[in-house]
Amino acid sequence: MAEVIGTLDGATVAANLRRIEGEVARAAAGSGHGRAAPRVLAAVKYLAGTELPKLAEAGVTLVGENRAQQLAERHAGYGPLFEWHFIGQLQSRKVAMIAPLVTLIHSVASRSAIAALERARASAHSDLRILIEVNVSGEPGKAGIDPGELDDLIALSPLPVAGLMTMPPLAADGEASRPYFAALRRLADERGLAELSMGTSQDYVVAAEEGATIVRIGTSLYIAGRPTRRASG
Repeated sequence: MAEVIGTLDGATVAANLRRIEGEVARAAAGSGHGRAAPRVLAAVKYLAGTELPKLAEAGVTLVGENRAQQLAERHAGYGPLFEWHFIGQLQSRKVAMIAPLVTLIHSVASRSAIAALERARASAHSDLRILIEVNVSGEPGKAGIDPGELDDLIALSPLPVAGLMTMPPLAADGEASRPYFAALRRLADERGLAELSMGTSQDYVVAAEEGATIVRIGTSLYIAGRPTRRASG
């Protein structure tokens, strides 16, 4: 398990943000897929809550939280500073807590979650949309639905389905993620879905080349001298 990052240097975060935004913009522009450069989402799971204002000062506008309780606590203290997304595994019993606080849930992957969203719809954020998480790699035990279940889950959703999300297998080289990102883009394109949440610190450049609209960045945003890899953080 990764350790909590206790202290941030704002200048480092600002410099890393500019670098990452430049890298994904160039990757998207040179790809030919026709999508705009992805937004950079700061994954804050392992960041001390008191450090969040430094992200805002550094120019971060979009953050993603993995845990419902942590989301509620941090949103209560720093809600107006950012646009908030939920990026962790979605538990049906936590949906009512999450839905009023975020504009996008990245990880809807079950009928029980869809049912919970229906129950929470009246209290949900007015702009709330969802992404369906798809296990395009077919890894046993991996979060996400089988691609064959996608149309049924979209049809059942009580909220707008903005697009899709995936987590490829862990790899030392970001290039290994390319076929999974390309497969997710094809699934989205076939259904007219605009948003693609894919790519982390190990493979965000490849994700941008394959059409990501959101890349979820952790350590590469926070740590000085973090090398750019073509694999995901």
